[in-house]
Amino acid sequence: MTDIDIIKQIFDRASVRQHRDRAAAAYDGFAFLKDEIADRMAERLEEINRDFNIVLDLGAHKGVLGHRIKHDLLVSTDLSRNMVSACTGHRAVIDEEALPFKDASFDLVISNLVMHWVNDLPGALIQVNRALKPDGLFLGSIFGGETLKELRQSLVIAESEISSGVSPRISPFADVRDIGGLLQRAGFNLPVADSDVLTVSYEHPLKLMQDLRGMAEGNAVFARRKAFTSKAVMQRAAEIYGETYGDSDGRVPATFQIIYMTGWHPHESQQKPMKRGSAKMHLSDALEAARKD
Repeated sequence: MTDIDIIKQIFDRASVRQHRDRAAAAYDGFAFLKDEIADRMAERLEEINRDFNIVLDLGAHKGVLGHRIKHDLLVSTDLSRNMVSACTGHRAVIDEEALPFKDASFDLVISNLVMHWVNDLPGALIQVNRALKPDGLFLGSIFGGETLKELRQSLVIAESEISSGVSPRISPFADVRDIGGLLQRAGFNLPVADSDVLTVSYEHPLKLMQDLRGMAEGNAVFARRKAFTSKAVMQRAAEIYGETYGDSDGRVPATFQIIYMTGWHPHESQQKPMKRGSAKMHLSDALEAARKD
């Protein structure tokens, strides 16, 4: 890979795979957050009065979300062989950036907290859309921009105090305001993006960092410093974290913003927006009528 290629790549996908491979053995002990989001995504699917027979779980980790939904056939994939080997049924090692499936293969594609590590998210969404059958559904979740804001700020201050300069230590996350536009650009109909914010309480910032490694969310940004973070920086970051965000019991919060993405592969039966100029009443007339009422 050339220097030019690296500049174009935000994330080191080899490191993403390595983090998942290393986390796989003990992953169940750290999967509480991703399990919670899997439950919330499954609840969203239950509210849709549809049967999805052939389902793709993209970036399945160990297959928790796939087991929470109804299907006739489930294909579980992950970048990590160690992760996907724990899934049951049809499974394959697949890079979320390069889907090998034929067009119109699936009724439903689900993806739980993996696509924030994709370099070309618009391109990945286009591939997902192509893999869906007409009127097929995509439901995904990714981490949003508010995620780990406390840790990010503490590391920046600590590193600027102790080291010469600051390096990217936490992944850049998407903004919920942009995701709806990305879904539309990818060709989805009825695109929707919304978010939840979860706050997890920790007894110490270092426990948060341990959890991030355990859930395979370690730093995989290309521009990161390749050397280990010094003990002095980590200790100072923990001090700043506690001083700035700690509560009266000495515990610290960690913010996780979850962005949910929903979009449908186009089909003639779907609801369509009205054409411009087709309204039977002018807005001014409607407002006047409302005032009279």
